Amino acid sequence: MSPAFPPVEEQLEAIRRGTIDLVDEESLRKRLERSAKTGKPMRVKLGIDPSSPDIHVGHTVVARKLRTFQDLGHQAVLIWGTATARVGDPTGKDKTRPQLTTEAVQKNLETYKAQISVAIDVDAAEHHENGTWFDGMSFMDGVRLLSQMTVARAVERDSFDKRIKAGLPVGLHEIVYPLMQGHDSVEVHADVELGGSDQLFNLLAGRDLQEKAGQEPQICITMPLLEGLDGVQKMSKSLDNYVGVHDAPNDMFGKIMSVPDAMMEKWFTLLTDLPPDEIQSLLTGHPREAKQRLGLEIVTWLHGREAAEAGRDEFDRVFRDRGRPDEIPEVTLEAADLRDGTILVAAAVAKAGLCKSASEARRNMPGGGVKVDDEPVKDPSATLSQGRYLCQVGKRHFAYVIVP
Repeated sequence: MSPAFPPVEEQLEAIRRGTIDLVDEESLRKRLERSAKTGKPMRVKLGIDPSSPDIHVGHTVVARKLRTFQDLGHQAVLIWGTATARVGDPTGKDKTRPQLTTEAVQKNLETYKAQISVAIDVDAAEHHENGTWFDGMSFMDGVRLLSQMTVARAVERDSFDKRIKAGLPVGLHEIVYPLMQGHDSVEVHADVELGGSDQLFNLLAGRDLQEKAGQEPQICITMPLLEGLDGVQKMSKSLDNYVGVHDAPNDMFGKIMSVPDAMMEKWFTLLTDLPPDEIQSLLTGHPREAKQRLGLEIVTWLHGREAAEAGRDEFDRVFRDRGRPDEIPEVTLEAADLRDGTILVAAAVAKAGLCKSASEARRNMPGGGVKVDDEPVKDPSATLSQGRYLCQVGKRHFAYVIVP
C-alpha cells in the first residue's frame, strides 16, 4: 500500500524549519508533488562518520531533520562512513585529522547507532556502510573518481584556502573526501541529502557527481551548527560545553538551565517540536520560565516526562531553595593519592570526578567555584587531611570525599 503524504505546502513548512541552505526549493517542491502523485517516497540521505563513540544533542540536529522526513512518509537512508571515517572529513579543520583504524570505526559505529536512535527511527531506515563499495574499488577506480573534480574546485573550500595561505599542509587524501561523500549519493540514488551548515561543499559535490552519472541531482539541505552551553563555540565534548544524549536527567536539566538567554530560540527550534508561535510566546515571557520549559521538552524527549519533572524539581530545590541534591556520592581516596597524609583540594575534587583535572579545579578557585564544607577555597595550595568533607565544584557537582 502506497504511503499517504501530507499536503505539499505542509511538508515544505516542516522541512524549512530551522534550515540554513535549501538547494533548491523548486526542485524539492516538484519531487514532493511527484511523490504525492506516484506514492513513491523520496530517498533522504544522511551520512554519519562514526569518528567518536558518544554523541551530544548538537549531533542530533541534522538527525531530527531526517526524522521529520520519516514522519512525512519518506525513506531515510543512513550511510555509515566506515570508509570516509578512515579518511577524515577536513571540513572546518585547521590541520589534517588523524586517520582512524578499521577496528576503531566499527567499535564507534555500534555505539553511535544505538545512541542516534533517540532522533531517528533506525529500524525503518535503510543502512549502508560505504566501506562496502570503496573497499572493493581498484586503484584505477579511485583515479576515475578523482577525475570528477578539478584541483581549483577542490581548494575553493574555506578550510583548504586558509591552510594553504597559512603555509599549512593539505593532504591529497583530504581533497578526495568530498568526492567520496558525493559518490555515496550516486550509489544510493539520493533525492535529498542532509548535513550541517559546514557540509554544503560536500553536499554540492554529490549533486555534481549525480549529474555526471546521469542521475537527477539531489536537493541539499543544511542545518545550523548548535552552539554549546557557553553560547559561543560549537557544542563539543572537548570544550565541555555539551549536553550528552545519555546524561542523567537531573544533570541534563541543570545544564539546560545554564543555556544563555540569547540561545533559547535556536535550541527550541532545533531540539523541540513546539510550534513557532508557541516558542515566540514563551520567549516574550520570563526567561527562567522559558528555560524551564526548554529543559522539560528536551529531557522529556530523551528520558520521559516523569524524569524531566523530577529534574526540574531537583533543580528548583538545589538552586532556588539553595538546597543540596537528594543523593550525593561518596568517594574514598586511596592512600597512594596522599603525600605526607594530605592531598591538595584541587587534586581531591578531581579524583572525586567533580571536574576533569586538578588544573581545571584550580582555574575555578579564584571565583569561588570550589567549596569544601560550604566554604569557598581560593588558595590553590590548600590541602585536606584525614576526614570526611563535602566538596562542591560549580553549582551542580557535589561529593563527600573521604581522606583515609
